[in-house]
This record gives sequence, structure tokens and C-alpha cells, in this order.
Amino acid sequence: MASVTSRDGTQIGYETVGDGPLLICVAGATQYRAIDQEGTPRLARLLSPDFTVLIHDRRGRGESSDTRPYAVAREVEDIAALTAAHGGRASLFGMSSGAVLAVEAAAALEGAIESLVLYEPPVDPARSAQDYQRDHAAMAALAEQGRAEQMLVEFLEDVMPPEALEGFRQSPAWPAYAAVGLTIAHDYRVLADARQGDAPPARWSAITAPALVVDGDQSFDFMKAGADWVASGLPRAQRRTLSGQDHGYDPEVLAPVISSFLKKR
Repeated sequence: MASVTSRDGTQIGYETVGDGPLLICVAGATQYRAIDQEGTPRLARLLSPDFTVLIHDRRGRGESSDTRPYAVAREVEDIAALTAAHGGRASLFGMSSGAVLAVEAAAALEGAIESLVLYEPPVDPARSAQDYQRDHAAMAALAEQGRAEQMLVEFLEDVMPPEALEGFRQSPAWPAYAAVGLTIAHDYRVLADARQGDAPPARWSAITAPALVVDGDQSFDFMKAGADWVASGLPRAQRRTLSGQDHGYDPEVLAPVISSFLKKR
């Protein structure tokens, strides 16, 4: 296992594939290498002829440790440590809430982040900033009580019908997801920090890295509006909607989109 030590001493486990400019994949909620053995690895292999693709376990997941108290800045420092260990410059591919974290990293690490590809940042502009603060506070309270499984249930209740969720809870895959349930509060914090007002944060307006914000036309209804909202806060953003894609993208479809954009930067 390869790892780096983040600024606060947290160990971040990762792996790389390929050769070329560095592309760091920033995972969404509950996503880590032990359970994501198809989508992101397949995407990385498709990109590997042209890029060094780095897949890491975000703090508190898999082979990465965690250090309290949590702050979005700590995860930005994790990305900074990974970048520094591989030459000091990187592009970022952010998936779901990881897309919003990738934007925060670009805002904080100006000069180190060369480009951003953001797939379906889960921001719903129709919900208020207060809604996002309340959601985070509720998840943070459960995390303080160590109620990881309940956090996962409440997270999934918004995206899965009851019968599907109950089937998932009875499946062999459930324990691996529940094991990282406490980190769902991290993702809620990422979104809450980004949604402190109706408009994107002013700090995003200083990002000079070009960005491609992508959604799928078969995804949740709010994803297009969320992608538009994020793109509106980035000075050098482009938008693209992929036909036939939902929140779980097809690597065969997304890889050439990423490659083409990064090669043109």
C-alpha cells in the first residue's frame, strides 16, 4: 500500500496507474477502493495511456486514517499532500460530493491544481442554505454518537426506495458501506460549506484552473441545475450533459470526455 502523511498526521492510502500528467480522483460519499472495484478503476485504466491516475481512500475510509475534528480544509490538505508527493501539480476528477471538494481544493491550492473535471456535484439550488446547514448538523450529531449505520440509512433514504434499501441492508455488501458511515458527515460538511448562500462562494471566483462540469440526462432531476450552479461560480467553466448517463456514469463514455478536455487545457 502506498500512502502519504497529511499535514495533521493522517495517513492517506492510495494507488496509481498509468503514465503522464497527474490526475487525482476525488470520491463521493461512502466511495472507497474496497467497494469501488469497478467504476473508478475502469475509468483509471482507460485514462492510463495518457495520465497517471491516482485513486485514494478519503480520510476515515479503507486504508486511510482519520483525525478529529474534521474540517474541509483537512481534506484539502490530503489532496495537497498527494499532489506534492507526485511533482506538485495535478488535475482533479471529482465525483458527486467529491466534485465540490475538488473545487474547494482548487480554491485553496491555486497554482497546484491545473484543471477540474466535476461529475454531478450534488447541489440542489432549490434548497436553501439553511437546509444544508440543518442536514449537516443532524449528520454531525449522529456521528458524535457513533451511529454510522443510521447515518448510512438516512443518507440512502433520499435516493433509494424503501424496498431497495431494505434489500441492500440484508446484502453481503452492506457492512463495507456501513463501516464508513461516519464519514458521511464529512460530505455533508463539504456541501454545507459550499452552500452558505444562494450564490456560489466568492472564493471560487479566484480559481484560474479551467473546469468541465458534467451531468447525465438520466440522473436525478436536480443534478442539471446543480451542475449549472457550480459552473456559474467558476470563471473558466464549461458545461456538458452526457446522453444516457445517470449518477453512476459509464467509464467508457466518460473517459474520452475527460481525456479530451484535459488534453486541450
